[in-house]
Amino acid sequence: MRGVRAAVGFTLLETLVALAIVAIALISALRAMGATAQSSAALREHTLASWVAQNRLALHRAGAAWPAVGEYSGEAEQARVRFRWQETVSGTPNVLFRRIDVRVLDARGEHTLATLSGFAARPLR
Repeated sequence: MRGVRAAVGFTLLETLVALAIVAIALISALRAMGATAQSSAALREHTLASWVAQNRLALHRAGAAWPAVGEYSGEAEQARVRFRWQETVSGTPNVLFRRIDVRVLDARGEHTLATLSGFAARPLR
């Protein structure tokens, strides 16, 4: 009598289960990569906006002009990305200083990307 030979290989059910596990793992990996790419783009945008705010404060510190109290706005470009900025210049208890609050928004002006506060000192005569 001949011996019954054991079947070698995977059954269809085992193959389908393995494929389902691989598909779930790949979908999770793609989702993680997408989230990383999206957060990287947002981080870049926030970094550029922070540089715009720092540049605005540096212009006030470097310039010899004493900033007048009030609100100002304008546009700036950083790394070929356009931003809108808004400044509020206000007085302080010390008359030799002015507080400058800079807010940087996206190009459409819908979302605040960075805020920064600083002080300008009155030039000595």
